[in-house]
Amino acid sequence: MGPEGPLMDLELTGRVVEDIEPFRAVAPNLTPAGRIAGWSDADLAKAIREGLRPDGTLIGPPMPFTMYRGLSDDDLASMVMFLRSLPAVESAAPLPVSEYRIPLPPAYGPPVESVSAPPAGVTAEYGAYLAGPVAHCMECHTTMGPQGPMVGTHLGAGGFEFHGPWGTSVASNLTSHADGLAGYDDAEIAAMITEGRRPDGSAMLPPMPYGHFKAFTPDDLAAVILYLRSLPPIPDQG
Repeated sequence: MGPEGPLMDLELTGRVVEDIEPFRAVAPNLTPAGRIAGWSDADLAKAIREGLRPDGTLIGPPMPFTMYRGLSDDDLASMVMFLRSLPAVESAAPLPVSEYRIPLPPAYGPPVESVSAPPAGVTAEYGAYLAGPVAHCMECHTTMGPQGPMVGTHLGAGGFEFHGPWGTSVASNLTSHADGLAGYDDAEIAAMITEGRRPDGSAMLPPMPYGHFKAFTPDDLAAVILYLRSLPPIPDQG
């Protein structure tokens, strides 16, 4: 990460994601220069969707396994294929290992046998799939509690802080409340998602991956916005 966000020439080469009292979370190098080069495709798929390494140990937070468990079999296979296609790039600096000073569960749930994606289209259902398992927008934009995102009571209400070279950014309220997206039209929401630009022209902060979201098809973006419009109104929790 640099002051403006991800350094794309070092894409997926790893970084320290968070270093706080409960844990130090390190995103490892996912190119063939990293340790996953020795993992099978099945190993890699299980690590992405269930958070389990080949040796049976659990990958800790903040990787959003509650969302990734909903990835379809086809989309998961495509992600593995993409990671296999990356050139080997060494990390910018030696990476420490993750360290958790909180108890981790034995697993994030039972084994995932098979998942199908909803039909692609401009529907709230497909938008929920894109904003959830695929882009995990709802993980970052849901109010955090002691056990993680409070998806049952504060889905999309925002408030989570992200610290980096840019300073501190706070995940916005994405619900249909006046504190959220109620006052924005669809074009304004689309510009915020894909360009990181507010209606007044000011730039939004990292780490939201605007460059990646710019690759949404028009229909995919419309589906995501339709889904966000369907979220029950919840006021800011600050």
